[in-house]
Amino acid sequence: MGLLYDDAVIIRQSEKEDEPSVITVNCPDKTGLGCDLCHIILFFGLTVVGTDVSTDGKWCYIVFWVVGRPSTRWGLLKKRLMGACPSFWLACGMSAYLAELQPSKPPDVFLLKFCCNDRSGLLHGIFGLDSLVEIWGIFLADVTEVLCELELTIKTVKVSTTPDGKVMDLFYITDTRELMHTKRRKEDVYDHLKAVLGDDNSSCEIELAGPDISASSQEPSFLSDAIIEDMFNIEMLEKHQDNSIAFKRPSITFDNLLSPSHTLIQIVCQDHKGLLYDIMRTLKDYNIQISYVRFTTKEKTECELDLFIMQADGKKIADPGKQNSLRCRLEMELSCPVRVALISRIPDTELVVANPVESSGKGRPLVFYDITLALKMLNKAIVSAEIRRHVINDREWEVYRVLLDEGDGNSVSTKEIEETIWKMLMSWG
Repeated sequence: MGLLYDDAVIIRQSEKEDEPSVITVNCPDKTGLGCDLCHIILFFGLTVVGTDVSTDGKWCYIVFWVVGRPSTRWGLLKKRLMGACPSFWLACGMSAYLAELQPSKPPDVFLLKFCCNDRSGLLHGIFGLDSLVEIWGIFLADVTEVLCELELTIKTVKVSTTPDGKVMDLFYITDTRELMHTKRRKEDVYDHLKAVLGDDNSSCEIELAGPDISASSQEPSFLSDAIIEDMFNIEMLEKHQDNSIAFKRPSITFDNLLSPSHTLIQIVCQDHKGLLYDIMRTLKDYNIQISYVRFTTKEKTECELDLFIMQADGKKIADPGKQNSLRCRLEMELSCPVRVALISRIPDTELVVANPVESSGKGRPLVFYDITLALKMLNKAIVSAEIRRHVINDREWEVYRVLLDEGDGNSVSTKEIEETIWKMLMSWG
């Protein structure tokens, strides 16, 4: 993105397991930068436990305190964060580099076809098809993890098992490294997938997808009106929620008296994975500029945030209607950032998970990985899986459909499945 000092992003890894690592970002500012940085941090499986953000509108200084995986690739994380930072020239106002402010070209979408023939025949002969479905569901979690580690974003997936014992996966993916057109990158993906499956006879192909894949969000929703009401209406969610996965409605207050030039938003809410990302994403969608943020966690369950913000025109949010609109959206995003439902599809059960899509087109990171990992922990068999984007109630949603095999002999209650999925998605113990 042009000239950017190497110390624009500094990462200090923690020396003790119980201490957070510190990420410092010092670069030119732009609307939505905080959201972009939080998206990357979440993609790497890290949780933000504290942050300080300050900016004068041209230059920003951000500190993230994060915890997460011991295997985090810090060098690659720094590279990705550097890539999200605007260049130095933008802060200088040099018109030759104003093109950086223009929307970037959408990444190319590739079709990854993965088929396992020999494994399916062997398992069908020894264990039968039910065991094949169960074991492939477990391997699906491993495949998803490999794709995430390779920085491949899953846009759409179709995973299915056939009556003759074959397994076919169709992943529509984008490459964060933008190298999928090269032979070396494709071979790297092949090698990693075959390593996790341990099957030299499995087949894997990668090709550029057709232009029609981008139009998937225009498809009508497959959900009935009743299910949409239950999944996407906050009042209904609060009415039907189980105490074990209860959400607490956040406290959100607006103050236009404390600062002469900014609106102060104070938030007290329940903590969850991606909390700061959900707030930053909402403000980015509303084209809100952030001047200062302080984010702290209390007893690992409650968070407090102070945000000094202004509209794109540099004015406070004084209109009560605009305040109420932003408050309602924040309440919805923080009360229930994702939606989970189990639907009876006799003789099987369908798991449906949905999350909102950013106005920029980005989906929430690692959702499919968390879903497959939770089902793997429950040893729950997967018959098929699919990711699609649908417009529901005037918003675009990324919808995950996973058909679970109820004839696998594994008697896990729907309540336990839903609770495990929620805890994995929200990072609740």
